[in-house]
Amino acid sequence: MTVRKCIPWPDKRLRTAAEPVAEITDHVRQVWDDLIDTMYAMPGVGMGANQIGEMLRLIVVDATEEGNQPVRMANPEILHASVQPREHDEASPNLVGVSAKISRPRTVTVRFMNEQGEMEERDFVGLWATSVQHQIDHINGKMYFDHLSKTKRDMLIRKSRKAR
Repeated sequence: MTVRKCIPWPDKRLRTAAEPVAEITDHVRQVWDDLIDTMYAMPGVGMGANQIGEMLRLIVVDATEEGNQPVRMANPEILHASVQPREHDEASPNLVGVSAKISRPRTVTVRFMNEQGEMEERDFVGLWATSVQHQIDHINGKMYFDHLSKTKRDMLIRKSRKAR
């Protein structure tokens, strides 16, 4: 089990889009495994590779209560998002001590390269959909608080600095 350290905000890697993955290699598998171990240790329901300093378009999500069904994705992209929104209190281990209620589409269809190196399309609903969207934001260099107004975002960042 390798739990990796999450890089702290405002590290520039959190604002940099990650690089596409050409093929599933041993290194990619190891990063996925580290992401899963780190996600479960937080505990959380998803992680993007750049959160631990790996600049690859890799994410993992597991929104089960048991935390035993991780989905590994390379190069995920949202093909379709529902009009119906879902609000959820979101946070990130990269910005400690704070969270914010974010509204995102309730359902998304995502295309990604799976563990076998094959392209797959899958629908995600509810917390699964929220987590997938949150992680895709991460590998695109975007944080959850970017969905807030500038005033709310600035307050959140100040509050996090004080919490550290």
